[in-house]
Amino acid sequence: MLSPLHDDEASRDLCHHNRGRQNRVRPQRQKLFLEGPIGAALVRLAIPIIFGNILQTGYQLTDAFWVGRLGGAAVAAVSISFPVTFLVIALGAGLAIAGATLSAQYMGAGRQDMVNHVAAQTMTMAAVTSIVLGAAGYMLAPYLLELIGVAPDVYQGALGFMRVSFVGIIFVFLYAMFQALMRGVGETRMPLLIVLGTVILNFFLDPLFIFGWGSLPPYGVMGAALATLATQALAAALGIVIFLRGRHGIQLSWRGFRPDPPYIKRAFLLGFPGSIELATRGLGPLLMSFLVAGFGTVTLAAYGVGSNILLFVTIPAMGLSMAVSTLVSQNIGAGNVQRAARVTALGAASGFVILTLAGLLAYGFAPAFVAFFVPSDAAVIAEGARFIRIMCLAWGGVGVQLCVVSAFRASGNMLMAMVIALISQFMFQFPLAYILSKHTSLATAGLWWSFPAANVAAAVVSVCWFAQGGWRKTRLTEEDRQVAHVAEETIAEEGLR
Repeated sequence: MLSPLHDDEASRDLCHHNRGRQNRVRPQRQKLFLEGPIGAALVRLAIPIIFGNILQTGYQLTDAFWVGRLGGAAVAAVSISFPVTFLVIALGAGLAIAGATLSAQYMGAGRQDMVNHVAAQTMTMAAVTSIVLGAAGYMLAPYLLELIGVAPDVYQGALGFMRVSFVGIIFVFLYAMFQALMRGVGETRMPLLIVLGTVILNFFLDPLFIFGWGSLPPYGVMGAALATLATQALAAALGIVIFLRGRHGIQLSWRGFRPDPPYIKRAFLLGFPGSIELATRGLGPLLMSFLVAGFGTVTLAAYGVGSNILLFVTIPAMGLSMAVSTLVSQNIGAGNVQRAARVTALGAASGFVILTLAGLLAYGFAPAFVAFFVPSDAAVIAEGARFIRIMCLAWGGVGVQLCVVSAFRASGNMLMAMVIALISQFMFQFPLAYILSKHTSLATAGLWWSFPAANVAAAVVSVCWFAQGGWRKTRLTEEDRQVAHVAEETIAEEGLR
């Protein structure tokens, strides 16, 4: 437990200082989210999230841009490392899902005390979990790379990049929790400003650490991870300071980080399916990396570049799905289940249109997009363009799936989201990729065809399950009153009310 830096009187003074401003801003925002036009509410939430996600992707794009100047082997090193680190991060990401869902539902129910309590406990759990997972990932990194079977010219760069990433995973976790909690209460602008500053800083730090400058030695591929570690540490520190100052919808004190075992148990049980879901989505690319690595460095580099482009063009739909999640959570917390259903339907339709248009654009400019990352390798450009053109016309299904699954999570039905991820990855994509690439004449094209097949299948399953309506019956703010009572007592003891 962290020792308090402020006494109760100072905490109360800070709360009174900020309460007036919060009461002016939040009622207007909440009225839009709970009663106003759904389209306007989605736009207000989604636009800052989309720009924030674009900037967040700037970390990967910046790394890919500068590392691409080192050649195909360096690109492959980053490509093989990202699914592994993502998988470890995903194991703890259920905490962010649980925290964002609970904080949003409590905000919709008008329980500011519980919003603050959820935020403090989520940050505490994130810190502990990230230390455990980061240490395990650091130690297991060599064995994971050997298990994947990376080429000798890729191994050293991948190991350095992966290990530095695991050292900095605590900062990734803390800032991810900050973003999720801010999004849950409807505050999306402050995270956008933080990401903007750190991505700009990362753009300048990347070439310094990768290529060296003056007395700073060149670190190669590992330098990209070092630059990201420095900027993510800054972002995490800013997030904690903002929470402690309490001017953006969540007010914490150091006392609030004292562990609350009943709440922690509830959050882990709620978030566990979410972690399995995201781990499944991370394990899918990792398993694909096993297949792709067997086809050589060119195919692996093409897979890495194509995956980066897929990540970038799906950002609008991901931002939209996060806005859907916030609105669905808050409306369910307020008892507006019908409105939550309308939010999901509008979001899914918009996601389909946005990503279908993005797919048409990607089809036309595929070679140019790949050449941006690997300008001097014609073989990677050709294979990467083929990958993009095969998968891009089914991107509309990704938009539908993202929004519907986000509604399942927002309502507390994490199991539904988990099952959809399992079906998509292990019943469709990986088996199909293996069969088509290993047992047909398609070879590498068989890898790429598994993407549109899985995307369409997941979209169909998501829509059918949503139409069935079982998700409507869950409201987390009315569940487990004993846990809520214990949490309220803890809040009262902390002097946060």
